[in-house]
Amino acid sequence: MPHASLARQITDFSNRANPYPLYAELRRTPVLHEEEDGPYLISSYYDIEALLHDPRISSDAGNLAAAGADGAGEPEETGGLPPSFLRLDPPEHDRLRRIANTGFGPPHRPRRIEGMRGAMREIVTELIDGFGGARQVDLVDQFAYPFPVTVICRLLGVPREDEPTFRTWVDPLVASLDPEKRPGGAQEAEYRQSAQEARMRLGMYLSGLVEERAREPRDDLLSDLVNSRGPDGSMTMMEVLSTSVLLLIAGHETTVNLITNGMLTLLRHPEVLGRLREDPGLSVPIVEELLRYEPPVQLVPQRTCIADIEVRGVTIPKGSRLWLMLAAGNRDPERFKDPDRFDPDRGDIRHLGFGSGVHSCFGAPLARLETQIALSELARRLENPRLVEDPPPYRENAVLRGPRHLDVAFDGLR
Repeated sequence: MPHASLARQITDFSNRANPYPLYAELRRTPVLHEEEDGPYLISSYYDIEALLHDPRISSDAGNLAAAGADGAGEPEETGGLPPSFLRLDPPEHDRLRRIANTGFGPPHRPRRIEGMRGAMREIVTELIDGFGGARQVDLVDQFAYPFPVTVICRLLGVPREDEPTFRTWVDPLVASLDPEKRPGGAQEAEYRQSAQEARMRLGMYLSGLVEERAREPRDDLLSDLVNSRGPDGSMTMMEVLSTSVLLLIAGHETTVNLITNGMLTLLRHPEVLGRLREDPGLSVPIVEELLRYEPPVQLVPQRTCIADIEVRGVTIPKGSRLWLMLAAGNRDPERFKDPDRFDPDRGDIRHLGFGSGVHSCFGAPLARLETQIALSELARRLENPRLVEDPPPYRENAVLRGPRHLDVAFDGLR
């Protein structure tokens, strides 16, 4: 396989069902730079982990644009809102993330996520009961999509009657994450306009909720973001909106793929599915191994060097773009024994599924709990589940990888 084609093959839709042979080829050249104005691809576990902790690597959207990325894979600059803290560097990143964390988790709200366990189980039960007498369902449309979007809306405080509207706004924003799926030419303006309009509508809707919460705070995350008055000060209206949009997109789409990739993997490993059916507690190590074995986020394309950096004897010049290939690192034999084997009994599953460093996934506790509950209940309640199509059709997105549909047949519901 010629190296000159590797970067393009990463975003080639034909590789979506099984990109791992390509990632193995990438690891043969851990620092790959094919085109003069193209990104440097980093594919080994230890190099990726080190760079995620390196202060010479910037996530700032301005640096990315200066490096010639032209906004590729960046939905956050549309709709008139500022970049979320995901696209900022310290110290501004740290300030906004600390404020957001006061409403999301420890030490200020240590039981907010755990306290949603009962509500999550109710949502899952309703969705599975909704299968009714069917003996075949699309787990994406009928389960994996509605579950996390319902959870994140309730976490923020979005009224239940408005929840179905969110899909029409979230989908075009998620599509714009893919660094190589921009249409170009005459379609480029339409593509940009679609993402901008979706983000604008979402922002306008949330601004109304923010104003309500400023007047009448409730026990929800949006109220906490609006009314936080800690040592880091408070967020502006625009920062609250940008953070809320980030949580809706990042807190939803990745979990859809994690649940769907998880059920697909379990159906391909029926012995593990059987164990989970008998022992729901096994969902904890299963989810950690899934985050290594089939992570929803395959690569991080939005990083820029703000100084010369040497990686494995290769000098990456200041101003260069990086693609950190998380999924390739997760199957690096230099780090994991027998990495292509799905094994929830591994003693060490320190994966890159949630990234690492200052930008490690903000919503990891939520995604973990959602997926644990979803998979354990599907395993318990579906009688003799089996795949209808393997491999299933995949979304055309190289960054967020997951099936577009996952048709599952079963004999009944427990």
